[in-house]
Amino acid sequence: MAYYGKCIETVIEQLNKFQPEKDSPEQFLEATSTALQTLSPQKQAFILELLSGCLEYRKLMAVVVDAFYVRAGWLCPRADYSLFQVICYLAMFQLQELGFQLFCDIVKAQPVDKMHKFLGFFFNPLNLCSWIKDEWSLIYETAHVKENWIDPLMRWQPEVQELIHQLEEVMANQLPLSKTKARVTEPKEFNLTVPRPRAIPVPEPVPVVAKSKPVPRSTYQPPKEQQLLEMAKRFNRWKAEELLLQANIEEMRCAVPRSQGKPPMQASKKKLQLQLMPQIMKTSKLTFYKPSEVPVKLNTAAILREGSLYQQQVEKELQRVDQLVDGAGDFSEFLEWQKKMQAKDREEELTVGECRRLLGKLSREEAILARQHVMQENKQKANQKKEETAELLQQCAERRLQEEKSMKELVEQVTEAQKNIKLVQMKLLKDRRQTVQEVMEESRELLQRSAETAKEEQKRRCELISQLRALETQPMRKGKLVDLTQIPGYGLEGEMSVVELRERLALLKESQRREEEEKRDQIIQGKRARSQELQNRMEQISLCRAAMGRSAALRWEEKKARSAAPGVSSQDERVLELQRKVEEKVAERRRKQATLKSVPVPAPAPASRPARTKAWAHQEQQHWRDLQQSRERRLRTLQLSTSAAGHGRRQEAA
Repeated sequence: MAYYGKCIETVIEQLNKFQPEKDSPEQFLEATSTALQTLSPQKQAFILELLSGCLEYRKLMAVVVDAFYVRAGWLCPRADYSLFQVICYLAMFQLQELGFQLFCDIVKAQPVDKMHKFLGFFFNPLNLCSWIKDEWSLIYETAHVKENWIDPLMRWQPEVQELIHQLEEVMANQLPLSKTKARVTEPKEFNLTVPRPRAIPVPEPVPVVAKSKPVPRSTYQPPKEQQLLEMAKRFNRWKAEELLLQANIEEMRCAVPRSQGKPPMQASKKKLQLQLMPQIMKTSKLTFYKPSEVPVKLNTAAILREGSLYQQQVEKELQRVDQLVDGAGDFSEFLEWQKKMQAKDREEELTVGECRRLLGKLSREEAILARQHVMQENKQKANQKKEETAELLQQCAERRLQEEKSMKELVEQVTEAQKNIKLVQMKLLKDRRQTVQEVMEESRELLQRSAETAKEEQKRRCELISQLRALETQPMRKGKLVDLTQIPGYGLEGEMSVVELRERLALLKESQRREEEEKRDQIIQGKRARSQELQNRMEQISLCRAAMGRSAALRWEEKKARSAAPGVSSQDERVLELQRKVEEKVAERRRKQATLKSVPVPAPAPASRPARTKAWAHQEQQHWRDLQQSRERRLRTLQLSTSAAGHGRRQEAA
């Protein structure tokens, strides 16, 4: 008996050491077998078999033991968890091999009250056949669980019940332990030294702060460079407006035909001149100063981008020179032909614009005719709608009479139903009184049960407190001294002491510092070379900018001379045809309007007609104004496109 008791104690000790998160079962069994070399082979085999079985089926046993602690084993300490696992494994897997008598001896050698509670909980038929079977079926198949574990445990029920009865008799025969009063600790005062009185510190002198300088006035004033830039902007804007006014006057004089649209064009031209003349008169009285050139700071990307652009232009120029040296032709004839074709395109665009304007006017006249036709149709539809609404109102009146009759019938039915409500209310009151009495009785029973459970909980807490105080009185293990120069000896590769590790880390930090210094020196040298390269690029860019400025000034003079030349107005057959159609539509509209005036109209019509004609006149004026603005915008875009095309051709020719 002592043989099996010691084996079970060693198994419980090893199970307490096992940590499933860190240790693997195979390595843990190998380490345990090496530690049990001093025991006999029989003991070693029995312990390893028990230990391997508990580790392999720990999920099954955890279901039973965890539920035991929750339901029946409140007072059992958590340190006996491994003991209950071993007893559960013996009952499930080793009961047939050991024999029931040996199993009884092993159980009786353990604490009687704990074994009585655990076996009564585990071999309860209700627990085995209900939730234990269901929980085990989630881990293994149901047929396997029933055949190998549930049925054998149910067959051993009579013998196990006798064993539980014997344990109960042993517990009854035991003498109750005498409760010794716990020794109360007596507090003692500390023998502390009386501190010396603190000396009063000497007050420190107040530091004299130096008087701060006042904020300079330049902080709240804009910089001088910004003022110079604003002056330059105003001067350039004034020059551009003056040039644009001159170009618009010359081009509008050539582009607009005199047959149609003469009054609105002249009015718009005069209006534009009247709007811009006060500005020109004001600006002529001002004195402008040409600002000095303000240097613009460029970043690295802008410098490299501009340098690559100028480099590409130089390469193209060199290629063109090489082609001319090899015998390639000149582009002068092609450029002259291109200018002629562009002039034709501009004339075609102007005619197309005039056609669009006439088409818009034609569509407007057609829309006015269609609106007059729609007004006549709307009058007819309004008369039809009035007749239909009268019929609908008559139908609604008949429907309301029918609804009033149905509502009267409903009111009579409701009054009859209210008479029977009082009888139903009396029955409901009786039923509610009976339910209230039943609820009161149930609440009294629940209060009694809760009081009993509170008493049992208080007893359980007292037992737990006594067990915790007993555990607190046990001596604690003291810490172990650590030698930093000693190698741990775990058998790992490259194992070293803490002192050696610190020295190696210091050497590694020193090497990293040297590498960082070398890299820093390389980066500084690269930055210097880069800055020198950027400086050379900036010198090249300044030279290229000066050359491009001279070429731009020449192009501007050519453009100014070309814009001063008067344009030739062209008339096309399409434009004449559209003008003829517009005149016909206007005549037709006036005839129809005269016929509408001759037709007698109702009284409110004269008051609304002038307002409508005024609105149409306002719309017509707005339409002509929009056409004038669109024509001006189109002329500006044509000028910009022609200047950009000429600039590109001159660059290619250069």
